[in-house]
Amino acid sequence: MMNARRFYAAAPVAALMALAGCQATDVPPMSGGGPVAAAPRPSPVDGEWAGSDGASYSRFSGGIFQTLANDTGNTLAEGRFVMRDQNTVQITGTSMIRQQPISFNCLMVSPTQLNCTSSGGQQFSLMRRTGVS
Repeated sequence: MMNARRFYAAAPVAALMALAGCQATDVPPMSGGGPVAAAPRPSPVDGEWAGSDGASYSRFSGGIFQTLANDTGNTLAEGRFVMRDQNTVQITGTSMIRQQPISFNCLMVSPTQLNCTSSGGQQFSLMRRTGVS
């Protein structure tokens, strides 16, 4: 009789625990043993941009940039970028040709044009490539 009372007393608690385990939540399922991070929001400069010299283009995605030669596809420069405000992009990285650090500040003057100045004072523009992301 004592075991039956314990069973009936524990049954509602077990049922609540089972129901709690079935409740839907907004938390995404875990994979790999850890929490799943939300995908970062794309920046206004994410995509491909043609160099004003016509010899190269740059890819911007998730804080990473890469400049490639149009003719060979070889990497000319790579590094990181960060949006300092809505219209200002700071780019730092390495020139693969010179094996030296590079640094640029770019102003997004329109959704399709970046005006950039290197740390050495050189100015150039990048135009967003259409039909490519």
